[in-house]
Amino acid sequence: MAAAQGKFSDHSDHSDGTEERGGTEGDPTPSAFRAAVEALRSARPRPGVELEPTPPPKRLAPYAYALEAAAVVDGEDLADGRLILLHDPAGHEAWQGTFRLVTLVRAELEPEMAADPLLPEVCWSWLTGALDARDLTHGADSGTVTRAGSHYFGGLAERPPVTQIEIRASWTPREDRSGAPDTAAHLAAWCDLLCQVAGMPPTTPGPLTGAGDAGPAAGVVSLPQRRGPQAR
Repeated sequence: MAAAQGKFSDHSDHSDGTEERGGTEGDPTPSAFRAAVEALRSARPRPGVELEPTPPPKRLAPYAYALEAAAVVDGEDLADGRLILLHDPAGHEAWQGTFRLVTLVRAELEPEMAADPLLPEVCWSWLTGALDARDLTHGADSGTVTRAGSHYFGGLAERPPVTQIEIRASWTPREDRSGAPDTAAHLAAWCDLLCQVAGMPPTTPGPLTGAGDAGPAAGVVSLPQRRGPQAR
């Protein structure tokens, strides 16, 4: 799969693609944000993860970049999500830093897995465990895990009940000496989370290149293997 390509977004609505190629002489895009985005654009996901750019929000921070992804097995989407990189050069009190990663991940679950009373805590551990397994320093973590069930009636009564899990979270990636976080590593951890929610086999933490050696990731709590959403 080709490396993800995309555009920067800021409040001045620069969107002609000049910024992502290095900008013009008067381009105000901070170099730290440019480096963080370039790392995301050049990353290649593990097999089974399809990664594409998507328009970022324009009101959450002066600079933003977004990717969407799906965990796919045999042509079926088992989970999908969105990862947004935010940057405010002036810093943000709630973030406790100048960068912020925001995510939404969701999937349909098997009934036996959806009924587990510890499901919300386990799903949150998948996120924190994915970050910790790659030794990624982060702070100001926050988020929600929502479990929602649907039952069908009338003309839809033949459909089996379904339960969807949704993880919304944000965290502050720590910056290196250049002022930019290791966004490629955070993207790799996020793909680990997406695959965990999809019930795909974990990989040994390593670079996000698509090679992925098979093996359990440390620090992640497991639930019974799931089969993924059923065809409707």
